[in-house]
Amino acid sequence: MISRVYISYDPDDEDLALRLSLALGRVGLESYVALYNQSPAISLADRVSFAIRNSECLVALATRKGSRSPTLCQEIGLARGIDQLIIPLQEEGAQLPFLIDQLRALPFRRESFADAIGILIKSIRELSRLEWLRVVCPQCGEEMTQYLTDQDEVDSAQEKGIFLETICSYCQNTILLDPRTFEPLPGEQESLKPHKFIENF
Repeated sequence: MISRVYISYDPDDEDLALRLSLALGRVGLESYVALYNQSPAISLADRVSFAIRNSECLVALATRKGSRSPTLCQEIGLARGIDQLIIPLQEEGAQLPFLIDQLRALPFRRESFADAIGILIKSIRELSRLEWLRVVCPQCGEEMTQYLTDQDEVDSAQEKGIFLETICSYCQNTILLDPRTFEPLPGEQESLKPHKFIENF
């Protein structure tokens, strides 16, 4: 079972790591990242070691620049040393660090990073039992918890390029969700229901 994921990345790729962390959080996965939850009483090395050892999976963000990052390579080395599952996300044109160059990576381009997130979530669902979806309603601001949409329905929405649809349990308004990341479409949504999703909506 995977319930906690460590996201390894170069500091310059923090924007991608944050998007990934938020998406994993929506489907009930706790994620650790090195730059979050900094504590003055615990060194960075100790925090990273603790977080990796207490995760069931390491996701390595291998971007064109970040794949050469000492931070990324050292964290991958620690995960390999304890035989942890490693899933690389490989940006187009990037070379994987040698410790994981034999693994099958999930390819991505920055402009369609959500596609890779969707494949990652689907892959984790095949290894674990993910049941809950946590979403903040863009209209009333309340966070609600619902059953996670069945994967067949998610796949169908992605193939058709359409949003998933749910109802806010607080304000009863319709919420449209990107089927790849489960991110809610911001703003008024009723008039947007027929629209297909596009990256960075």
